[in-house]
Order: sequence, then C-alpha cells, then structure tokens
Amino acid sequence: MTILSSSILLPQMQFHAYHGVLPQERLVGAQFTVSLEVKVRLDEALQSDSLEGTVSYADIHAAVKEEMAIPSALLEHVAGRIIRRLFHDFPTIESLKVEVMKQNPPMGADIPAAGVRLEVTR
Repeated sequence: MTILSSSILLPQMQFHAYHGVLPQERLVGAQFTVSLEVKVRLDEALQSDSLEGTVSYADIHAAVKEEMAIPSALLEHVAGRIIRRLFHDFPTIESLKVEVMKQNPPMGADIPAAGVRLEVTR
C-alpha cells in the first residue's frame, strides 16, 4: 500500500477569546472557530496502532487552546502564533492548513463569520 497523503483533521474547534482591533472586542470577547489540517506521515501508526506513530490530536488541541487564550488584535497574528507553536511542539508535522474565524464579527454586515486561512509548509 502506498499512502499518497495523510493528515490529522481538527475541524471547527470552538473557543471564546479576546481577539480584535476594537477595545470592546478585547473586553467582552467573541466566539471563534479554528480548523486545522495537519499533514504528517501516518505510516507507523497504521501498522503499530500506537500513539508514538502519530501526533496526538488532543495535544494539538491543547496547544491551540493556549494560543487562543492570548489576546491579539489581528486574526492573522493568532494564526501565525498557532503555526509557530505547532511546528515547534510537533517536529514531525510537515505542513499545516489553519483557519481562524470570528463568529458574528462587529462590522455592520450580515455575515456569520470572517477570518483567515493560511497554508504553510515547514
């Protein structure tokens, strides 16, 4: 069997956080979703059924939760911190897709969410 691609997916993780340019956003906070696609070789885990052959999605979630707890003005900055943290903490990660969305953004538009998506490679 040849694996062409393998990823760990964590879609639409929910967080209440204090990101935003407006002072009110940083005071009361807002709901955010973070979605990840983590490219990592899973060959060993397929054979061994052992956590050592993969990256724990619980550990990934814990790292993202810690980064979301640090207030930032820009979602671009939040996404960049998440990327740097995951690359640092998990050296087997080859590349990442990260999406950070603010629910009901305060911009006078009828829109459910606004955010950023970054695709990066090590």
